[in-house]
Amino acid sequence: MPAPTGSGEEVLVQVEGRQRFEALRVGATGFLLKDNNPQLLVDAVRAAARGQGLIDPQVTGRLVRRFARLSPQPAGSDLARLTAREREVLLQVARGLSNGEIARALWIEEGTVETHVARVLAKLGLRTRVHAVTYAHEHGLTLSVDP
Repeated sequence: MPAPTGSGEEVLVQVEGRQRFEALRVGATGFLLKDNNPQLLVDAVRAAARGQGLIDPQVTGRLVRRFARLSPQPAGSDLARLTAREREVLLQVARGLSNGEIARALWIEEGTVETHVARVLAKLGLRTRVHAVTYAHEHGLTLSVDP
């Protein structure tokens, strides 16, 4: 479970099953499976250093299904502050896509995706991409998004 590092950040050594969801609730920014390739681990550490999260694609599917079963909260006026493009980017983030994948899907530059993600996080008062995924699912924004 979480181990305080003194900087307010936490490192998750190993969590299983329901612990993953509790870890997200208390601020985890990513999950990797133990059999991942080493490059994904390096990418995850770099993402965490940038204040971003990285979730293994295999875990993303499980998280999406779990959050989809939860009763969605109404999307308040904070969502209305997003531009149409920011909302598109939020939905792609909620699907578990990387910045590069979002850029290709929306035909925009990766740097533009990074800008949109930063604006979404700021406007919604979120800390990380993982929190954005949680927000989108809790507010029922992904129920009509294809897997």
